[in-house]
Amino acid sequence: MDTVKIIVTIVFIIVSVALAAIVLLQEGKSAGLGAISGAAETYWGKNKGRSMEGKLVKITRVLAVGFILLAIALNHLSQY
Repeated sequence: MDTVKIIVTIVFIIVSVALAAIVLLQEGKSAGLGAISGAAETYWGKNKGRSMEGKLVKITRVLAVGFILLAIALNHLSQY
């Protein structure tokens, strides 16, 4: 059981560092003056899921779910 706990801990640390890095790579959500004039709803605004920013958001969601699941697993493993 100790080997499994060590492996899960190492994966947890890797996911934690990756999550922090991905969050720092993302742009801020404030659109500035572009949102006032309606420039946010351009072609790039509608297809944001295909852009690099959209991919970073998807990766962030996956890593966040992995972080939570690994934290629960580590808590469960520490009880034994």
